Amino acid sequence: MDLTLTIFVLVYVAMGVGHLPGFRLDRTGAATVGAMVLIASGEISPAAAWAAVDYRVIGLLFGLMTVSAAFMVAGFYDWIANKIGHLVVGPKGLLAILIAVSGVMAALLNKDVVAVAMAPILCSICLGRQLNPLPFLLGFCFAANFGSTATLLGSPQNMIVAETLNLSFVDFMVAAAPPAALSLPLIWVVIAMCYRGRWSLPDAARPAGGSVAASAPDAPVKFSRGETIKAGVVALAVVAAFIFTDVPHMLIALMGASVLLVSRRIASSNLLHHVNGDLLLLLFGLFVVNAAFTATGLPEQMLARLRDGGLDLHDPPSMLLIVAVLSNIVGNNPAVMLVAPFISGSHEPEALGAAIVLGTGFSSSAVVFGSLVGIIVAEECRKRGIALGFIEFARAGVPTSIICLLIAAVWIHHLG
Repeated sequence: MDLTLTIFVLVYVAMGVGHLPGFRLDRTGAATVGAMVLIASGEISPAAAWAAVDYRVIGLLFGLMTVSAAFMVAGFYDWIANKIGHLVVGPKGLLAILIAVSGVMAALLNKDVVAVAMAPILCSICLGRQLNPLPFLLGFCFAANFGSTATLLGSPQNMIVAETLNLSFVDFMVAAAPPAALSLPLIWVVIAMCYRGRWSLPDAARPAGGSVAASAPDAPVKFSRGETIKAGVVALAVVAAFIFTDVPHMLIALMGASVLLVSRRIASSNLLHHVNGDLLLLLFGLFVVNAAFTATGLPEQMLARLRDGGLDLHDPPSMLLIVAVLSNIVGNNPAVMLVAPFISGSHEPEALGAAIVLGTGFSSSAVVFGSLVGIIVAEECRKRGIALGFIEFARAGVPTSIICLLIAAVWIHHLG
């Protein structure tokens, strides 16, 4: 038990910090090494380790990431970003359009893939238009995080929740989409207030060297109308199958991925290159580490203490609070992985699922490292010499997250 507990703590320290302190071992590496040590030391048997991995989540995530990656290799994300960036509208109008598009795309596609593809282009477009990129990138980031909570397609944690609670696509959307939609105009209101009078690019925020061209991103992917149509047809077919059939989500997603991988124009290696293998490996490791920790009996003792303190993991309002705090300590996906083993059998699966998804999604914009999307946006700013620190991010992120979490609490009470 001592070794298991030590490894569990070290792995989740890495989840929170981003790496294992003192070592160049990132989140994925820490989860992988932790799982391997537990298996090799006999703390968990190989059979138990394999049984701990939820193949439904892994297969569903792989399939949907492949579908989303197809839009990337078709140049769709670059095309959309450039279309938005070159619209002849004022800064507030541009922010509103960007938030709406980001939220919808994150709900229908993987938010992390959308962020990786679009953030660099949007950043350069803002600099080219002499606009302060911070309100637009923050709006893009918050909308991606919040909009992704609307459907099980939006993020890995949504998929984990849906599979664990056996929620259908429609049940999930009915439970989570209304507050997700309401959050988008609230993002615009908060950012417009925070950046009132600061829409233009200040001298201090110009890229190093004073040249916008020097900060241009890699050449955009050439837009292919045919490949975009193909990806769009497959994506619509996948969603339709989720809604109108009882076929397991994983099988539908894998079939869609299979269709896209067989192409005369796009190499399968190019498509698979954009599938986040690190995330899949991270989930593999966490499944094993969490299973070994659960076997010690400590989680049951911790749950008993939480119940004594008035917090119950089967109580949606309590869960909303727990995951909102937890996700800003260890991250969205690890937070959901921690609570997932204890939520099956709920008498209120829709309300509980909404609490977990909205709690992790709405709280993820409070701090810059609260989500991968926030980290991606901050990294793009860093590359261009733009200051987006903890305080600047939190100045708009904290009030946005708090307001939307309060709305989520009211909504979850309504569902219950």
